[in-house]
Amino acid sequence: MRALDAAKSGGAEYADVRIAQNRTQFVATRERRVQGLADGETFGAGVRALVGGAWGFAATSDLSPDGIAAAARQAVAQAKANRAAQVRPHQLAPVTPTPNGEWKSPIKVDPFEVPVADKVALLLAANEAALKVKGVRFVTSGMNFLREEKTFASTDGTYTVQTLYRTTPNMNITAVAADNSDFQSRQSTEVAPMGRGYEHVTESDFVGNAPKWAGEAAEKLAAKPVEVGRYDLILNPSNLFLTIHESVAHPTELDRVLGFEANYAGTSFVTPPEKVLGQLKYGSPLMNIQADRNQVGSLAACGWDDEGVQPETYMIIKDGVVVDYQTTREQAPYLDWWYRKSGKTMRSHGNSYAQSWADVQFQRMPNVSLLPGEKDYVWEDLISATDRGIAIVGNGSFSIDQQRYNGQFAGQLFYEIKGGKVVGMLKDVAYQFRTPEFWGSLDMIGGKRSYWLGGANNDGKGQPSQSNAVSHGCVPSRFRNVNVINTGRTA
Repeated sequence: MRALDAAKSGGAEYADVRIAQNRTQFVATRERRVQGLADGETFGAGVRALVGGAWGFAATSDLSPDGIAAAARQAVAQAKANRAAQVRPHQLAPVTPTPNGEWKSPIKVDPFEVPVADKVALLLAANEAALKVKGVRFVTSGMNFLREEKTFASTDGTYTVQTLYRTTPNMNITAVAADNSDFQSRQSTEVAPMGRGYEHVTESDFVGNAPKWAGEAAEKLAAKPVEVGRYDLILNPSNLFLTIHESVAHPTELDRVLGFEANYAGTSFVTPPEKVLGQLKYGSPLMNIQADRNQVGSLAACGWDDEGVQPETYMIIKDGVVVDYQTTREQAPYLDWWYRKSGKTMRSHGNSYAQSWADVQFQRMPNVSLLPGEKDYVWEDLISATDRGIAIVGNGSFSIDQQRYNGQFAGQLFYEIKGGKVVGMLKDVAYQFRTPEFWGSLDMIGGKRSYWLGGANNDGKGQPSQSNAVSHGCVPSRFRNVNVINTGRTA
């Protein structure tokens, strides 16, 4: 309240403050030894002020009454200075205030209450299980945890308290040929980072899964190199979630679309809005992309975004056609014409986020997910329905251009399909595409039973850059006639 009072008395027409305590922990092992351990905590406040349509922001770790007030006055002074360069005054979409809100990630076990020795013991046991598999030479494993306790207040009358958790177990296993002529790795990409507690680590069962993953790494050594050409691809959700992130989620961020975001990862081909919304055919009618921040266990889940907006669940792409973008309070007014045309009330979708109290909030993607199809197909159904193709499991290296139009993606495991059956493992596979043609070739998707939630912790954006954590749900999906290349060292 001191921060808001100081900002208002300084001339701000709007101000908000975030006071947050972030606790992080990182444990890493390699083979039979601990490789790294870090435990950190930060505590501070960030104040944002709007003066004459221009923003100012200041942050401080001095949480004394004087320190808080000084940060607020600095934010106001910065906003006044920024007015000279302001091209168009910012307008904020209306918001329904939340005078006393509380939200917490639905965890069962606080990871920071589990002894580090227990975490290390689990990781080393998983490493040992992997090393018992013939051909395995190297194993790394680790755990990352975050707890963010955040209080938000604004001059609009919102006051919320939230506690967010994120848990990320990971493992990478490398097998080497007996003559040292080749090496192949297998990452635990099917175990996604989640907004859950330590129970996510125990349920992932690294000790039990390590021999399987290690065996797959060793099997890749003898896999047949892929022949270049066009194939029908069946993408497992553990692969497809990253393709959704790069080819759908990023290009539908409104700041990229309008050209406000370009320095980090480019702009977007999904522009201009007046020629896109309700008109651009992004993919086949099976493509229905939903945005939300409420899927249980998802990384972007929260009660309110960093502008105090209760997030909406909304469609970005419906039946293959673009119908909306990701927005914040300052971005929604740019689409007022579309909301009026659609008979909707203009408001932010609740997509504002800052990685810490020391960073200014801006538009970050929510969970962006491919919805299941009406027919309850599973992975095996798609394989049996495919005459000639490749099934891909897990995510690997990727590249996509600055407008999110041309991409190349790899994976972890590749299986050749002939006559509706898997006939063997392949290696050195990567698929190339142009986004609309790729999603337009989608002709078969899984149902609700096959839905899986993937995600990433380190989605970079902005300059100076910030990291966002976001989940992407999806189902097994088949894409027709996709170009496949060989990435092998001896292709």
